[in-house]
Amino acid sequence: MSGEVLINLTPMETRVAVVENGVLQEAFIERSRRRGIVGNIYKGKVVRVLPGMQAAFVDIGLDRAAFIHAHEVMPPGTPAEDQVSIGHLLHEGQSLVVQVTKDPIGSKGARLTTHLSVPSRYLVYMPDAPHHGVSQRIEDDRERERLRGLIEEAQAQQTLEVTGGFIVRTAAEGVGLEELASDMHFLLRLWRKVSERKVTAPAPSVIYDDLPLFMRTLRDVMRDEIEKVRIDSRENYIKLIEFAEEFMPDAVERIEHYAGERPIFDLYSVEDEIHKALGRKVQLKSGGYLVIDPTEAMTTIDVNTGGYVGHRNLEETIFKTNLEAATAIARQLRLRNLGGIIIIDFIDMEDPEHQRQVLRMLEKSLERDHAKTKCTGVTELGLVQLTRKRTRESLEQTLCEACSTCGGRGTLKTPETVCYEIFREILREERAYNAETYMVLASQEVVDRLLDEESAAVADLEEFIGKPIRFQVEAHYSQEQYDIVLM
Repeated sequence: MSGEVLINLTPMETRVAVVENGVLQEAFIERSRRRGIVGNIYKGKVVRVLPGMQAAFVDIGLDRAAFIHAHEVMPPGTPAEDQVSIGHLLHEGQSLVVQVTKDPIGSKGARLTTHLSVPSRYLVYMPDAPHHGVSQRIEDDRERERLRGLIEEAQAQQTLEVTGGFIVRTAAEGVGLEELASDMHFLLRLWRKVSERKVTAPAPSVIYDDLPLFMRTLRDVMRDEIEKVRIDSRENYIKLIEFAEEFMPDAVERIEHYAGERPIFDLYSVEDEIHKALGRKVQLKSGGYLVIDPTEAMTTIDVNTGGYVGHRNLEETIFKTNLEAATAIARQLRLRNLGGIIIIDFIDMEDPEHQRQVLRMLEKSLERDHAKTKCTGVTELGLVQLTRKRTRESLEQTLCEACSTCGGRGTLKTPETVCYEIFREILREERAYNAETYMVLASQEVVDRLLDEESAAVADLEEFIGKPIRFQVEAHYSQEQYDIVLM
């Protein structure tokens, strides 16, 4: 599998596209006014302790206070029977060094932890952890043992004091002692600076700021199958080369400055794919389609055969559609960055072997996802349930806002419904006030209906209240908006 990373930079925005086999798989967007803060370390101040929720709110200098749960304050791995009340751990006004684990999403503030860590290319340093570990994505037992041995060896070489533990990242698979020792030394030097800032910085303030998006991408996304990293900014191309020369020398030759006349995101139709990823419906090559509906609590995905009729029988048609849907769903989760609980309604299959193969295809397709996913299998109702770790806003939340007309519902009250609301409102006004005439201000669609289909009802209402009712079109009113003026 071959891949490319495309980086588009402007003064106000950074956009990154990860393309595999010519198809967009992931898109990351960061704007200067809303830069992601996951991984940043802050010195904050506790502003409210909530014993009933075993949580607290911490001011870290953002618009909204951030949220921390008691288990993120207690030492890692504390048994349930030894956990204590949040009131014994924190008090209002207390300074607290915390790290952001989730960006603010919607109306929710950032999520925090006191279990700090700082990443590099191959390692994650956890100053308070008592042990070393290896990423679960490295499955080969021999490789895991080799890497554990190299970590011990690299630690013995360090001139700086090592007080915590290291996690070996997936990218370290196959690397040698020199690379790991270099990464370890970098992280220990970085942590020394952070430790100094922890003491001297005021609260609230940031004491460690993670790399900008285009550098984080190189650090976190770069794999052997990524053949090119193209960036369309000469200035930041130089910065990326300098960063790679110091920390990722094997990536230097794969970094290119893109100076083409076409916008870089026009390559591989990235702009079109991002636009499609904002829609509910995803067309499958076979003629089937997905319907994706994110909600506050979960995301539901419905699979339909659509125009696909197959060549053999219904069961075979359903099986092939579900197999194609499983691959498409894994891609859509990455591309849209959908997180939390995901419920998938595949088309019902009679054959248990077909069910097993579709589930296996979904799990295999999810293996390439950098976010942690867990598939819990098929429920009693035949639905597939999985979870995907959410650390930042989805693509839709980043690029869109709720419709000002429908308030995010996706539907509008019909003109008929609004007409009847107007009738009821006029009756309420008549009981409360003694007006001589009523003027209704409404949209063109509503006024048209009042003067046509509902004209008899209007005449009956005028006779009942003994007052005339007039109508005026307001061009800027939405279909649901209206006002009643007493004259």
